[in-house]
Amino acid sequence: MFYNEEFETLPRPALEALQLKRLQTMVARVYARVPFYKSALDKVGIKPAQITSLADLQKLPFTYKQDMRNSYPYGLFAAPMEEIVRIHASSGTTGKPTVVGYTQKDIDTWAELMARSFVAAGVHKGDIIHNSYGYGLFTGGLGAHYGAERLGASVIPMSGGNTKKQIMIMKDFGSTVLTCTPSYSLYMAEAAREEGVDFQSLSLRVGIFGAEPWSDSMRQEIEGKLNLSAIDIYGLSEIMGPGVAIECLEAKQGLHIWEDHFIPEIIDPDSGALLPAGTKGELVITTITKEGIPLIRYRTRDITSLTYEPCKCGRTHARIARMSGRSDDMLIIRGVNVFPSQIEAILMGIEGVEPHYLLIVDRKENLDILEVQVEVDERLFSDEVKHLQALSQRIEKEIKDLLGVTCKVRLVEPKTIARSEGKATRVIDNRKVQ
Repeated sequence: MFYNEEFETLPRPALEALQLKRLQTMVARVYARVPFYKSALDKVGIKPAQITSLADLQKLPFTYKQDMRNSYPYGLFAAPMEEIVRIHASSGTTGKPTVVGYTQKDIDTWAELMARSFVAAGVHKGDIIHNSYGYGLFTGGLGAHYGAERLGASVIPMSGGNTKKQIMIMKDFGSTVLTCTPSYSLYMAEAAREEGVDFQSLSLRVGIFGAEPWSDSMRQEIEGKLNLSAIDIYGLSEIMGPGVAIECLEAKQGLHIWEDHFIPEIIDPDSGALLPAGTKGELVITTITKEGIPLIRYRTRDITSLTYEPCKCGRTHARIARMSGRSDDMLIIRGVNVFPSQIEAILMGIEGVEPHYLLIVDRKENLDILEVQVEVDERLFSDEVKHLQALSQRIEKEIKDLLGVTCKVRLVEPKTIARSEGKATRVIDNRKVQ
């Protein structure tokens, strides 16, 4: 079953011809409209007219998240603001978000690719989609929402939180598809059990889970507890949002990346050298149809591999393996991107807190748990318990307000956290993702 069979099953020669044409158009667009890219291409001595084959993509420079931060907010936009109809943003290490803009054509493309993704996952017009991805600047909620509407399915815009009500709505409204983070789905299962609701009695049959890494063992647990088929979806706001790639229900053997809109590469994260198909490395994506903020060879920092082997579902687009980690220090906590430096910036703005901290990430009752251990000065640590409690609560609130993630702060005595002569250990991640 396909949403757009013509494009989803294009023979490889036709697909690559389309990619080249769109790549040439995109490079010419950003060279003419985005000073950053004109400078970057001039620096390596490449003009748009010199892109005559897909192999020439390797001659183009990489784009990094830091480039987006340096261009905050609109410096990488290739369309004037009067053509930008939507703005989304994701968190960054400096406290300034990375900003992405969409023209109406970009929104239409996004809706199309999410509709394709839903169909690949086995969703159809008659489904009732319970959307528990967050709405707002985060791309997850609205991305899934517009895709569901484009498909013609019914969508329930729940967003996250208020879990008891989510369970009630799924039961009463007859939801057949669930979209959320994988860890939240398991939390729902626990909450349902406490409410005396058996997922076996619900109408759910498909779950589309993304925004954080998850293992095959977690998939099995989700499928067992929620009585549905669990599908992995991939996206990132810099490239589009959810729907860049998805597993097909038939195979669940890698995520189809929609190559008529994105060109994927796998590189060595250290040298930047292109790696052959099947080799694990860092995923790099070039957008070839975006108008608002096209990106050339964007370094996603996600570690995966790429295969062009035919899939039994009939789709001809390449597949990426499920993500096995990241090449930078970013953590994903319940779908929220968190950098240690973000938390450090918050801590350093609070009087009495020492510049020594440790982030401990664990998974308890199927949810990511973040504990922030931070040293306080001798005078403060000997203060009354109620004052220490007030300080820890203040830090928890500031982290929640600024980063959108809930954590537990534990204040510790001076010199409790181990020192290092080299690079300090800031994170202990006890989660097991295979």
